[in-house]
Amino acid sequence: MTSRTVTLLDIARAAGVSKSTVSDALQGSGRVAEATRDRVRAVAEELGYRPNSAARRLRRASTGAVGLHLPATATRLDYYMNLAFGAVERAQEDGLDMVLLAPSGAAGGRIASRVDGLLVIDPEPGDSAVPGLLDAGVPVVTGERYLGPATGPSGAVVCDNAASLTALLDHVTERGARRPALLAPSGSSAWATALRATAGSWGRAHGVAVTLRTVPFAATPAEAEAATRALLAADPAVDAVICAPDGSAPGVLRAATALGRKVGATSASSACGTTSASSASEASGGNGRNGEGARSEGGRSESAGPGRPGGTDTAVGPVGAGLLVASCVDGTATRGAEPPVTAVDLRPTAYGRACAELLCDILADRAAPDTVRRHSWSLETRASTGSPG
Repeated sequence: MTSRTVTLLDIARAAGVSKSTVSDALQGSGRVAEATRDRVRAVAEELGYRPNSAARRLRRASTGAVGLHLPATATRLDYYMNLAFGAVERAQEDGLDMVLLAPSGAAGGRIASRVDGLLVIDPEPGDSAVPGLLDAGVPVVTGERYLGPATGPSGAVVCDNAASLTALLDHVTERGARRPALLAPSGSSAWATALRATAGSWGRAHGVAVTLRTVPFAATPAEAEAATRALLAADPAVDAVICAPDGSAPGVLRAATALGRKVGATSASSACGTTSASSASEASGGNGRNGEGARSEGGRSESAGPGRPGGTDTAVGPVGAGLLVASCVDGTATRGAEPPVTAVDLRPTAYGRACAELLCDILADRAAPDTVRRHSWSLETRASTGSPG
């Protein structure tokens, strides 16, 4: 059925039902048995059926468009641009145009008259436009959950952000880090909130205090560089920096270079010459997280973290000490850095597609309005954490 448009009659013949039954099954109307409805939809998908968008708009008095609301910082971040491309591509597959909404938003009633549904990505409780969007009277799908008090969205697509940061912290400690730090995003979005909370819970579970430095949600490389310089000056024993904001990793690398820190090696391995992450772990009692610190270049020492009350860690001087660098968001800046930076690939294009697909499914009655779907990520290990690029 690829050489011509698939019709309702084609589906009816293949499914062994009437044309009216097919119509009712696909629109979610009429008295059609659930098994029959499922069979019709399966046949329609197998044949590659696409609804006639023009006819559908006439029947439903719809606009044939959906709106996309991104954070105000989106225009300079790779992540959101790739997400938007994925959302546009998927919406077009259902015959829907995508309207990019101004960051300031508009009155809900005006928006509802222009679109059939809305995508609201990384909604911040402090974004004054979001409550009106959620209460616009059309189906709304959010990319990540909305933590504010307004009316909830129709559906959501979420990532396990706690798991992704946990994977990064586990990775750098497995590579020998004992004093990890996080450049944590400010704000109250679900992503920022999850990262800050996870740094604390992971630290408590492992007996390691994860140092937090709050930076803007969309921190520039210059802002990340300044934060990293201040962090390492305050605590030279920090041997791993995980930066959250998209595109900020080059700033961390510049700070490390300026301070003479060797990126891709832990403090233990750089101070001891040939000591590997695994041997450092064994020497500290098994996991390399709670034992004594690496030998100091400058002879300075500080009290141990919570995993060793009453003990002493040797603070590593800034020059020549190792530093692992990782990022919570993968992109051009992390892949093209020197050295390439270990990062979580959130697959933004696929994420945008997933958000648009859920909205399309809700609009076409293929999914319940309160559906929550999960989006997967992967950890890309590179030379900045001593891993092969």
